Amino acid sequence: MEFFRIRKDIPFMRHALVFNVISLLTFLLAVLFLFSRGLHLSVEFTGGTLIELHYEQATDIEKVRTGLDQAGFTDVSVQRFGSSQDVLIRLPLKADQNTASIGESVLKALTVEAPGATLRRVEFVGPQVGKELAENGALALLVVIIGIVVYLAFRFEWRFSVSAIIANLHDVVIILGFFAFFQWEFSLSVLAAVLAVLGYSVNESVVVFDRVRETFKKTRGLSTSEVLDHAITSTISRTIITHGSTQIMVLSMLVFGGETLYYFALALTIGICFGIYSSVLVASPLVMWLGVSREQFVRPKKQIPGANEDGAVV
Repeated sequence: MEFFRIRKDIPFMRHALVFNVISLLTFLLAVLFLFSRGLHLSVEFTGGTLIELHYEQATDIEKVRTGLDQAGFTDVSVQRFGSSQDVLIRLPLKADQNTASIGESVLKALTVEAPGATLRRVEFVGPQVGKELAENGALALLVVIIGIVVYLAFRFEWRFSVSAIIANLHDVVIILGFFAFFQWEFSLSVLAAVLAVLGYSVNESVVVFDRVRETFKKTRGLSTSEVLDHAITSTISRTIITHGSTQIMVLSMLVFGGETLYYFALALTIGICFGIYSSVLVASPLVMWLGVSREQFVRPKKQIPGANEDGAVV
């Protein structure tokens, strides 16, 4: 399905070097921020206290957050748990924190803004558990990357595979760089968004590369840069439809999803934007510079002994 069709190919590859210099600088900045500032990990990774509250009626989450903020609780995660009457609060681990009375302290902090809560449970999550969770999250990210590498190795010629892998890792590092620079909370939901972006970005690369391969096989007389320009231009309508509809859904979560979904949607938004950029303006120039050509996709005709150039036997 196409909303529009561009008749004349846009010369993207003419500015390939500029786009890749911008990508390289952005990538290096993201790596610098990751090493210098690090990620602001949530309670799931660092350890802390989980508190479950129950209300007789549906309560306003924002009032719960306001009450905790006014009482001096910082870096708190508040979300609904199962129903509109149940609230789950995550508090970070602190050296001077009394875990035995933390539940009562939270109830006292909510007596003004969100009274009427009943304490259901208080659980302490140690730093060792958080460390194991962080290791498992990193392992999950590694497994997804390996899976994508294996898929691309079977799906495409090696030049396409290498370019797509570099572009995908570019997207992941950029997202992590944003979270490190602004010190946004990196939670399990954000990790899930990063994993989703990996699959989302490789899908866009596969679509463009499929069109490149198809153009090489069907069209003669075009240079490699012209083939790439044609492939990108011919998939622009599809890209706008796919990414536009996805971003509308993500934007609704970003605006109306509240604090629970905010950073998840923010990570997806960054990933969608840079996923388009990397698939079109990072992966495609890399394919060109790695030396892809029509001869790699068109098999030479077999010459039958005793036949002329038209294939007729003499």
